[in-house]
Amino acid sequence: MDPIIWSKLPPEILEYILSFLPLKTFLNLRSTCKSFWSLIFTPPFINKHHSSSSPFSSFLFLSHPQFHHTHFTLYDCNHATWRNISLSLTTTDSSSPSSSSWLSTLVSSGGLFCLSDPNSSSLLVCNLLAKTSRKIEYPSFNIRLEHLTFVTTPKGYTIFVLFSHPSSSPSSSTSNVFVYDSKVLSWRRFEGHFGVNLGDTNRQQQGVYFNGGLYFATPEPFSVVKFDLGNGRLERPIGVLPDEVTFLRLVSDGGEGKKLFLIGGVGSNGISRSIKLWEFSNEENWNEVESLPDLMCRKFVSVCYHNYEQVYCFWHEGMICICCYTWPEILYYLVSRKTWHWLPRCPSLPPKCSCGFKWFSFVPKLYAAV
Repeated sequence: MDPIIWSKLPPEILEYILSFLPLKTFLNLRSTCKSFWSLIFTPPFINKHHSSSSPFSSFLFLSHPQFHHTHFTLYDCNHATWRNISLSLTTTDSSSPSSSSWLSTLVSSGGLFCLSDPNSSSLLVCNLLAKTSRKIEYPSFNIRLEHLTFVTTPKGYTIFVLFSHPSSSPSSSTSNVFVYDSKVLSWRRFEGHFGVNLGDTNRQQQGVYFNGGLYFATPEPFSVVKFDLGNGRLERPIGVLPDEVTFLRLVSDGGEGKKLFLIGGVGSNGISRSIKLWEFSNEENWNEVESLPDLMCRKFVSVCYHNYEQVYCFWHEGMICICCYTWPEILYYLVSRKTWHWLPRCPSLPPKCSCGFKWFSFVPKLYAAV
């Protein structure tokens, strides 16, 4: 244990050796040295312990403007505890974004993160565990990127973007569609216009992957549309929507694309009296699955103040997470148990925080290729 000897070991060798320690010993060791604190995120340790029963296999990732751009809070879903970790979403090479402004367009899927760097007109896809990244140039310059959707599929990942010229309005329906396919490492442009208004580009809901396409919920007049990734065709409407909805959000079961859910408010005059969950059936109908209990619904509606543009949803390891940019808690639905819960507030957040809470699913995958 001579520190002179240990200090001369390359970091990857040291990480590999320490990964063989028993889990309890390893956790005790982390508190003795700052450099050991993030060892649970090293490739050797994840490779050894990552499984469905691993206590380090599933996290909810929180970013906030008051956090330092290299500090993020992770909620360990298996241990039901918060972990403060300093992680870098950038690499040491020149392809990394130069400022923290890219956090506004950060998205995650399948263990990978995708972020936009408008200064260099490029996207960066990175795997935090493998410490790998890929810089992807915009398919065209002097254009505005809108509605970035990043999804992992069984064969890789797909990036969907709308591009419009700076002279056009943000809500313009004349944007062109570009799709990046990781299998061929190139963009494909689909001729014609998308022709659908997806709402505010700054607080947009991503498309979700299901049945070989990307599904989007549009603002009023409410509808669900499908963009076929194979032929670039837009199909609408998808299914008959429930009556008297006040807002709609879509969630699919991760990269598997086997189930499609619809979360929405039901009420009148733009005010939700109840929150319901529907599942898309083989008959292309929306079948009601659950309704949010009344007390939880009242809390959720009071959080939103009927400003449903603040609401966004995502899938995380069997959970449907419903979040709000102005609220530091997560409302989630456990699909297997058919129960609703609130995720407790992060203890490291200041008592008074401004809006800007952004949650992401983070399921570490060492071999997720960029």
